[in-house]
Amino acid sequence: MTLYPVAAREGLLSVLDLINMKARGEKIACLTAYDASFGQLVDEAGVDVILVGDSLGMVVQGSSSTLAVSMDDMVYHTRCVVKTNKRALVLADLPFMSCASIDLALHNAARLLRESGAQMVKIEGSKPEIVSALVAEGVPVCGHLGLLPQSINQLGRYAVQGKSVVAADKIIEEAVALEQAGISLLVLECVPSVLTERLSQALSIPIIGIGAGGHCDGQVLVLYDILDISVGKRPRFSKNYMAESSTIQAAVGAFVKEVKAQEFPSLEHGF
Repeated sequence: MTLYPVAAREGLLSVLDLINMKARGEKIACLTAYDASFGQLVDEAGVDVILVGDSLGMVVQGSSSTLAVSMDDMVYHTRCVVKTNKRALVLADLPFMSCASIDLALHNAARLLRESGAQMVKIEGSKPEIVSALVAEGVPVCGHLGLLPQSINQLGRYAVQGKSVVAADKIIEEAVALEQAGISLLVLECVPSVLTERLSQALSIPIIGIGAGGHCDGQVLVLYDILDISVGKRPRFSKNYMAESSTIQAAVGAFVKEVKAQEFPSLEHGF
């Protein structure tokens, strides 16, 4: 087995770089990628964070949800992206049930960092005890609140979260607890812009939004969505960047430029 230790790869952005970007008001551009070719393309376009997401279950594997994605899938696809990436921070999802206990989370996070070269892992939901255990072992962790695709069987459908006062307060409470547990980054998915504004005031870490409005420190979208090649309907919060681009490179570059210039998302992409 070939390993790709992060410490041996110079020139990569780090968690501290993202924190510094927030401090100076520079927006963070993030896209998903699942293979070496697209990984190289988005990296060269200036994306700051590549998310190897379990969304691959839907856009690559053709499943109706992310639930079927395995740890082996995540290690394989992350390793492919890492091989050609030269600058972006590589963030990898811990898939469904891979962090159901502290021991399991430690084992699987170690796999992502050791076997594939990921620099950070992302955990869906409010799991402060697991976050604390990972951080204590030196694993950078990104939280994920709002719409939780791994909980689709509980949610029943993909819908905006945190619309009521009670639901919004719960998300804020969970976010604060995760920050106290040690997350360095938070992905916030499909929540009203007014809730995002409240969270930006409550947290000191960078918030990366997807369908969460413009009050975030950065934006993430699924690469296949912005290229308009995803299976099924493109989400309202996304944008087809191929509509006005002649090449894939130009489309990805336009996304990065608009995020940095705070032109994306516009009001039509929020809730």
